[in-house]
Parts: sequence; C-alpha cells; structure tokens
Amino acid sequence: MSLYGRLFTAIYDPFLAWGERSGMAKLRRSILAQASGDVLEVGAGTGLNLRAYPAAVTRLTLADPEPSMADRLRSVAAGDPRRPTVVQAGAEALPFPDASFDTVVSTLVLCTVDDVAGSLAEIRRVLRPGGRLLLIEHVRADGSGLSGWQDRLEKPWKAFGYGCRCNRDTRASLTRAGFETGALQDARWPRMPPIVAPLLVGPVHPA
Repeated sequence: MSLYGRLFTAIYDPFLAWGERSGMAKLRRSILAQASGDVLEVGAGTGLNLRAYPAAVTRLTLADPEPSMADRLRSVAAGDPRRPTVVQAGAEALPFPDASFDTVVSTLVLCTVDDVAGSLAEIRRVLRPGGRLLLIEHVRADGSGLSGWQDRLEKPWKAFGYGCRCNRDTRASLTRAGFETGALQDARWPRMPPIVAPLLVGPVHPA
C-alpha cells in the first residue's frame, strides 16, 4: 500500500465535497436510480455512491483495486443495511464468472484504469444478456480550446490524481468496445477544475 495511495484515499472525499454539494450527488442519484438486480460497482472508491442506490438493487458488490480504498469500503459497507460485498480488484481483471450481473456501475473510473479496452471487455463479459452499464465519467472536451489544455496538463493531473487522465475520449472507447451509446448525455461536473468538468453520463448497452 503506497503512502500516496493512503493520502489520496484520505483527501478524496474532502476534495470532491464542493462538487458533490453543488450537483454531483444529485447526478449520482439520477443515474443510479436506473440500477436494479445484481449490481457490480467498479472502482467504488470511498463508497460515495452507496446512498444513491435504489431499493431495486437486490445484491451489491463493490470492487476497487487500491488497498486503502478497499479498506475504506469495507468500513463504510459494514454500516450499510444491504451488506455489500467488497472485493479488491480492478476493472481490467474482474474475478467473477461470465454473466454475473444485471447492472455494472462506473463513476469516475475509466479515466484511471490502465487498460480502457480491457476494462470495458471485462464489464461486457460479466453483464448478463439485457444488462447495462451506468456511468458518470469525465471526458475529453469538444473543441480545441479546453481539450488542448487537457493534453498539456494530462501528466501533472495524472500525478496529482493518482493515475487519473483528464483527456480520455471515453465515448469513442465505448463505441469501439461494442456498446450502444445513443442514450448518453453531456453534463458538467460542478465546482471542479475545468479540465475535468466535461462529463458523459447515462446508460450504455452491449450492441
């Protein structure tokens, strides 16, 4: 467990708090209201989504590869009436059989994974027929102005954000991975640095 990993876990919620109060928490509830059945959340972090899951979720599994985040998740999940299962695992190598889940949730995760294509392939693998991926991801901006700054600041932001890339074209990655993206919508992450403000939100289905 790295020193910065522990520090990043400690500052994660305080760093996001202003954005959560300014609209991100409401956005989480809106998107995750569509979750149902057996649900897997990848990159579950500190458990910020726990309060947003609806009663239609019958079983909840939380996965995160960072040891300090997984420890935090276990502590938070212990007080949740659904008794979620916590697994230390990354999205690139999910330790579950094929077709295990009705819903997979990814919020602010695909910016950080080392292998986007591999992660999306794993998500497709563990989804049941008719299942869907619900996501909130910050993405590459349209146009050359902000996207240029995202490219210039990608390396320092990655160092600060513990692997977070601010310039990933997530819509294109989803399309290449065989997901139907027509229901996705653009949004903004309020009260956050402009390079991570553009969001892509909504459900996607394997085509």
